[in-house]
Amino acid sequence: VKLVDKSKRMRSVENLVQDLRIELSQVAGITISHIGQLDAVGGNKQIEFSIQGSDINTLQKISNELSDQLRAIPGLVDLDSSLKPNNPTVNIELGSQILSDIGLPVSALTNHLRTLIGGTEIGNWQSPDNQTYKIIAKLPERYVQNSEQLKSLPIILPNDKLGNSQVSTLSQVANIKEEFSPNQINRRNLAREVLFSANTSGRPQGQVSADIDKILKSIHLPVGYRYEFIGSVKNMKESIQYALISLTLAILFIYMTLASQFVSFLQPITIMTSLPLTLIGVVLALLLFGSTVSIFSMIGIILLMGLVTKNAILLIDFAIRLSKENVSTLEESGLSYRRLRHTTLIQAAKVRLRPILMTSLAMIFGMVPLAVSFSEGAEQRAPMGQAVIGGVLTSSILTLVVVPVVYTCFDDLKLWLKTFIHKTVAPSVMPPQ
Repeated sequence: VKLVDKSKRMRSVENLVQDLRIELSQVAGITISHIGQLDAVGGNKQIEFSIQGSDINTLQKISNELSDQLRAIPGLVDLDSSLKPNNPTVNIELGSQILSDIGLPVSALTNHLRTLIGGTEIGNWQSPDNQTYKIIAKLPERYVQNSEQLKSLPIILPNDKLGNSQVSTLSQVANIKEEFSPNQINRRNLAREVLFSANTSGRPQGQVSADIDKILKSIHLPVGYRYEFIGSVKNMKESIQYALISLTLAILFIYMTLASQFVSFLQPITIMTSLPLTLIGVVLALLLFGSTVSIFSMIGIILLMGLVTKNAILLIDFAIRLSKENVSTLEESGLSYRRLRHTTLIQAAKVRLRPILMTSLAMIFGMVPLAVSFSEGAEQRAPMGQAVIGGVLTSSILTLVVVPVVYTCFDDLKLWLKTFIHKTVAPSVMPPQ
């Protein structure tokens, strides 16, 4: 089913999928294997994982036990596996000793059976209308419909000592059995596997895959058997790991840059207290828009690391420069250092409020089209804009309150350390009277 453009319909893909699943579940005799959009990269379902081992029967037992537990997971739909019911087959076991006694090579017999059952192309025929057709020699279908007919297939044996031709039947040189064999056998990493695939509905993919991982860890797998997530789940985990590494490096580089600019190890920590404040806005914004934490929202958080620190830099840098200018008038004013620092921070907040609001509002309004975009595929990119808007909004407001308080605490700590060092170190280095 191909949907019309998003601008021409009022319902989303997820809403249509839910209604289709409800309607189709009421039809008897069908099994729903997939409803919804396929993965854009590999054309697969949202969740895929495999159980790998050496014996197909053991894998089947594990699969049956696992399927019942997986179906109980909330939000897991369209569960399917590559392990299908066995197909009825006819197994022909050739008697190697008998064939050796009569002098009939195994390859000659298999080629003969291939011609009788499957057919062999022996040439081409051109019709009067210049159409070319292949000529295939084989027995008619009515002679190879069951195992009893296969047993009576004629087998040409080598000539006897007198040069007379001999004809036998397949049942005299082979054992024919009706059995059941696997529908298909998948292999991965030099082992047989059972591939499970499913979709999610009503719950984020990360939460559903986490529940699956708990069930897989709880079952006892025999020695030599293992499970592995593949597809989009594996890519998502790797992307989140890379995003966390990038986030850590971003924080580290921000601290190193600020430490070199302020020539201090404490001032960068004061400025970087605005970073945790962004997470409050990110969580609230994602909840408000009904979005989840994804790779795009993680990109937005990394982007925020550089954006929100500029507000604290504007505030603290101005306060430091203003304090240096007022130190010379500290004695003349009659104010204590802490009182003067308090007055300086309030003045810096008043002066820097306008540029902070200008830059923050510019970023927020710049991200609005991305956060509320109605174009095709906007659902994936929207969390990045939503995370940036929420993070910038809360950090801009809380920075004016939290950062001055943290700056005051660290400045008091620095003054206490100077006083403590002066009292303990200075008397020991003074010359004796």
